[in-house]
Amino acid sequence: MEISQQDDRQTAADAVAGILAASAIFVSLIALAHKPVRIAPFAMVVSLIAIAMSKRYEKLGLAALLISGACFVLGTIFAVITNHPLF
Repeated sequence: MEISQQDDRQTAADAVAGILAASAIFVSLIALAHKPVRIAPFAMVVSLIAIAMSKRYEKLGLAALLISGACFVLGTIFAVITNHPLF
């Protein structure tokens, strides 16, 4: 099978989707320590946008969505245990 030159090129939408997915991972890691109920759902929405934007970075967007969900759950647990605010 030959890969055409057109399939190998990265479009602007691919670049933006990759940046959105990476930033969603970064923001969700921040949500572990600081107000997870307010921050983590925002990261989930950003990762869903990244998944919808590009087929090339669909797996990265899926990883960002899974990490955001895990950080939401863990951040909420940590906030409840340590008596920190959820919002």
